[in-house]
Amino acid sequence: MEIRAFFALALPDAVARWLADHADTLCQYDKHVEVNWVDAESYHLTLCFLGAISLEQVDRLEAIARGKLADVRSFQVHVNTADYYPISKQLAVVAALSPGDEALSRLNQQMMEIALEAGIEFEEEDFKPHITLGRLPAKNQFVPPQNWPGLDLFSLADSVILFQSKPGERGSIYTPLFEIPLQDMA
Repeated sequence: MEIRAFFALALPDAVARWLADHADTLCQYDKHVEVNWVDAESYHLTLCFLGAISLEQVDRLEAIARGKLADVRSFQVHVNTADYYPISKQLAVVAALSPGDEALSRLNQQMMEIALEAGIEFEEEDFKPHITLGRLPAKNQFVPPQNWPGLDLFSLADSVILFQSKPGERGSIYTPLFEIPLQDMA
């Protein structure tokens, strides 16, 4: 049996509420009503999308990740940009991003290495860790603004979660499969 899975960071409720308000301001750019805006309770910061994996690979991922992340310290992620970008040939997103966040880039790289060590093949050529605010078909009429409304918030990266993703009536349903806490910053 295969499941769709990805590594992510959870977001505190206060950060999710702030991002939901920000997404509301972005609706004005959805002139053709093509964006499927994500519910705030589904927000997370995607570190690495794995695609279809087996249940045996879930066990391997957990064992490898627990070892590799044992000494990784928690850190603050500065989410300071909204952007539109194509994820694949079928899908594009409106997302909140942290460009230039070195700690987040290192964690993203570690998660990709963990996946490869667990035998998971995936394509992450242009992947950026992001918080999906809305999804739309890659072929669309969405016109991104030249100057996105300001975004400036911080969220603590204190654990990595492997989520299962299942399609649902109102978007994907995410189920945590395992969570690995990061070391306290103190």
